[in-house]
Amino acid sequence: MTTRIDARFAELKKQGRSAFVTFLMAGDPDPATSLAIVQALPKAGADIIEIGMPFTDPMADGPSIQAAGMRALKAGMTLKKTLAMVGEFRKSDNATPLVLMGYYNPIYIYGVDRFLVDANAAGVDGLIIVDLPPEEDAELCLPAMKAGLNFIRLATPTTDDKRLPAVLANTSGFVYYVSITGITGSASADTAVVGEAVARIKRHTKLPVCVGFGIRTPEAARGIAETADGAVVGTALVDALAASLDAGGQATAKTVGAVADLVSALAHGVRGAKQAAE
Repeated sequence: MTTRIDARFAELKKQGRSAFVTFLMAGDPDPATSLAIVQALPKAGADIIEIGMPFTDPMADGPSIQAAGMRALKAGMTLKKTLAMVGEFRKSDNATPLVLMGYYNPIYIYGVDRFLVDANAAGVDGLIIVDLPPEEDAELCLPAMKAGLNFIRLATPTTDDKRLPAVLANTSGFVYYVSITGITGSASADTAVVGEAVARIKRHTKLPVCVGFGIRTPEAARGIAETADGAVVGTALVDALAASLDAGGQATAKTVGAVADLVSALAHGVRGAKQAAE
């Protein structure tokens, strides 16, 4: 079965370019503004959209994304409302792949079977669940794949050749390579090192490899896009959103545009990259 993610990568391959993948937290700074931002992303140049599921204890996230999750929770965002937001987005866009990213706890509480039915109905294409290792595939990964959702796995600089096959075993859609060790937003990616890592992962899989963590500028996005099949930007977008809020942390007239403008600049960076020779 071809998912929207598979179709998008096939289309980009024909165009000879890498994907630009954006990440934002669902419900940040409030549900209505969050939906408006997500709706603006494809036109601004996002090829694939990752939507964070707000959670009270996000251990892999840096301060920016933690703060985004807290703003979303404070504004009343829940997993149910996140799925409703995806459904709302799908009314006007049936092509852009949407990936939910986050932690297992909210899904576990929601109920895995119910979650997969509702996610499918809403129009979710894939899941990235950062705290479920391959050893726990029976929990969510296998049921998700059976339900027709891509299950996207993270590989990191510490994932060695011995560990990689386990990480890739039930992965689909794409592989998300975390370019730096540590939390989100904490350092910059080194393109030469990333290029070697992407080549190493590609020796083990035919899946596209997207690189995230540490990409903040169009130049950095271009550098990553030259070696990888996609560049993922999250913290920089969340920071742009946060900077547009008023003193009370509420959305202003500038909020949607602040994120869309940065997405547009980063997308130009990605699109300016010459696709690495296959």
